Amino acid sequence: MITGFLGSGKTTLLNRILTEQHGKRIVVIENEFGEIGIDDALVIDADEEIFEMNNGCICCTVRGDLIRILGNLMRRRDRFNAVIVETTDLADPAPVAQTFFVDEEINAQLALDAIVTVVDARRVLTHLDEERTEGVENETLARMLRAEFAAIDLDEILGVGAFDLDRALELDPAFLVDSDHQHDQSVTSVAIEMAGEVDLQRLDPWLGEFLSTQAVDVFRSKGILTIRGEERRFVFQAVHMLFDSRPNRPWRDEPRTNRLVFIGRNLDRDALTRSFAACLA
Repeated sequence: MITGFLGSGKTTLLNRILTEQHGKRIVVIENEFGEIGIDDALVIDADEEIFEMNNGCICCTVRGDLIRILGNLMRRRDRFNAVIVETTDLADPAPVAQTFFVDEEINAQLALDAIVTVVDARRVLTHLDEERTEGVENETLARMLRAEFAAIDLDEILGVGAFDLDRALELDPAFLVDSDHQHDQSVTSVAIEMAGEVDLQRLDPWLGEFLSTQAVDVFRSKGILTIRGEERRFVFQAVHMLFDSRPNRPWRDEPRTNRLVFIGRNLDRDALTRSFAACLA
């Protein structure tokens, strides 16, 4: 399982795993926070199968979907030998880990190898120091591996047998007991999906204005855009004010459209939609 906060680099790590020559045949299960998916389009082209779950957190509302997908996969287990579950940015990994032990069919056929949490060193202390509402957990972890752009020895995280149920139960005797957990209800998402071509001369000042005025409240921004006169998809990503944008692979048979997701606090859906629409050619 790969987990971690917004913009910490989970998809970067996933792409590294999928491009390494490790000999594993991998199925990827992704869960995103928001109405539309972006991360599936950011994952590199690979032979691996990718399943996507939106509109809910994998540790609560779509946990049944995870059980269903894993159960269906077991009927064709000869086609793969590893499963990577990438959780939504706000998920509690414990209920997801429980899934591998409380469901008898899954417990008999799958072993939870490790929970790998990706942490942005620049932001981690800020988020750990935040005041949380009662019932919202704020935890740090034990072993740490340092990396830039997920450039690590994959033998450190794949096939390591790092998850030990007995140790988990020793730390938390109620680990396998379902309990209601809370998310930070102040964090919401706004998704925009809009046809048309974007004018870069309008987009650049819009992004600049957005980042300078709202970056404190917006933890994560990402999108795939159709730029006028450009045959490739245009990808942008931001974590607070850290911003990156670049052309991606060429458009194929998929619709040339624009998909954007913003995750944070104090988001104004109507204002974001109107201001982005003004960037269209």
